[in-house]
Amino acid sequence: MGAREKEAWLLDRCSAVGQGDPQPPRDPLEAHVFQVAAGVIRSTFPQEAGRLRQASEQYFALHPGERLATSDVVRNGWVASLPRLRDMLTRRLGGVSR
Repeated sequence: MGAREKEAWLLDRCSAVGQGDPQPPRDPLEAHVFQVAAGVIRSTFPQEAGRLRQASEQYFALHPGERLATSDVVRNGWVASLPRLRDMLTRRLGGVSR
């Protein structure tokens, strides 16, 4: 899977979970992306952000030693950039990017 396909897949997962899909994160990558996504959409989509944060917290409750800072998530390349994540997820959730 290429970088764009992986990004699209993660955005699909974030969108689905944000909109109420109860599937928990499958791995640390998803848990971290959910956590970062929750932070970047919190002011525009508070309910969706809450669902993403709750999903990531469920994962980290079972795997507390795996939690990373947002800067490490970006450094690892799991999120290309915070503004890009916010803009793309905002579009998927049906809003207008700032």
